Amino acid sequence: MPKDSEGKAKTIRILSFGPPYMRAFHLNWIAFMLTFISTFAPAALLPVIRDSLDLTRVDVGNAGIAAVVGAVASRVMMGNMVDMYGPRYGFGFLLLLTSPAIFCMSIVQGAAGFIVLRLFIGFSLAAFVCCQFWCTSMFNTKIVGSANAIAAGWGNMGGGVTHFLMPLLWKGISASQPSFIAWRWAFFVPAAAHIILGASIMLFAQDLPEGNFRELLASKAKVKDRSPNTLKAALLNYRSWIMCLNYGYCFGVELVVDNVIVYYLYDQFRLTPVLAGALGSIFGMMNIFTRASGGMISDLAARHYGMRGRLWALWIIQTLGGVFCLLLGITPVYNSLLATMVILVIFSIWCQQACGLACGVVPFISKRSTGLVYGLVGAGGNTGAAVTQAIFFTYLPLSPTQGFFWLGIMVIGMTAMYMGVYFPMWGGMFCKAKPGVTEEDYYMAEYTAAEVSQGLHTNSLKFAYESKSERGWANAAAAKDLDAAKAVHVKAGTA
Repeated sequence: MPKDSEGKAKTIRILSFGPPYMRAFHLNWIAFMLTFISTFAPAALLPVIRDSLDLTRVDVGNAGIAAVVGAVASRVMMGNMVDMYGPRYGFGFLLLLTSPAIFCMSIVQGAAGFIVLRLFIGFSLAAFVCCQFWCTSMFNTKIVGSANAIAAGWGNMGGGVTHFLMPLLWKGISASQPSFIAWRWAFFVPAAAHIILGASIMLFAQDLPEGNFRELLASKAKVKDRSPNTLKAALLNYRSWIMCLNYGYCFGVELVVDNVIVYYLYDQFRLTPVLAGALGSIFGMMNIFTRASGGMISDLAARHYGMRGRLWALWIIQTLGGVFCLLLGITPVYNSLLATMVILVIFSIWCQQACGLACGVVPFISKRSTGLVYGLVGAGGNTGAAVTQAIFFTYLPLSPTQGFFWLGIMVIGMTAMYMGVYFPMWGGMFCKAKPGVTEEDYYMAEYTAAEVSQGLHTNSLKFAYESKSERGWANAAAAKDLDAAKAVHVKAGTA
């Protein structure tokens, strides 16, 4: 497989399962998909569970909020964990530690227990951080947007798979058991899958192209960066916070829809639980190509227009997602299931493509604190979901259609914040790059002279060399002479 100066793969071979690149890639998205299946399995069976546990509208809303709030803190903590110990341990422990909560869903007796279990199961969505960190560690900067988006998109598809899978499991078990017992037994399937897949990742996967974190640290081939400056590199970079806030209005919106769509269709159009689940699954299932295509659009825009192209594409597509969310709140006025489904499908395309486009920007914010930046951005997605579900679908006296309308308005307004993202070596949406500033200047600013002498900067220096592709064809020629001398030193791993 062709590799770059960092040892990262320069191509994505979807049909391959070979180590280390494609084995990590496939285990990555499958595990991430499983966390979505588990987190939204209760939402998929909500028409049945709601009657079985006598849940009120507020109970249902609080449970949905709990499911996404659980991942806010866990994603930030996971960002630090993968930076220190690698994505393999992060994924493995996450799947194994959340499986008991899924098993316990089979014995829950009331609203309080249901809400608490959805909170703990929601911790598993911290898998997003492992997923994106792993792909960023394995694939070259020119295709990292596509790799991140495909893996995350296929993982997010679990939000659709669960709406289709869980009602079928419930219906199958109902053939031999009462309905109030059948839905409980259905949770044994995702719970057991957590244990199997968590163990498989720990045993058969690899953290980095050159090996596992533990072995590399033991052999001194990798230096563990314990400096507080690692935290500062992420927390004091305003780009982290803009992406964090706005991820709540693409991925966060997707989580809200995953939480409410089945019981919304069930109540609005008087459908059966199985039919409501099948139609509701379409939104999440669109991730099979939508999020991946968003990453590809980002990489294509960067090839021609650099980082500025990525930002423009992200702003346009996320804004369109807001427009169609708004329209979703209007179509049910005409009580047309067909019109609602058409708008839902188009809405899903823009919303999920925006998530993929965000994956094309985040890896370039900080090389030193890649995991923590992903943790912040991922937590922002869940925070946005919790806030918007609380406002528009739980506590305010709004119908679901009104909730979708005002959520769309909020998405359009918040997305304008992308106009403030500026990289001095590449520019922003409306501003060109600052003359004379290079990628090395930006990424080396995260280290002190003492840290450079310890060799902590080596990987960032190599990444800076590879990230010159973010200049786009228009700026690449002008900067070529400036970097000619630096390229030799970067490839050698020296400053």
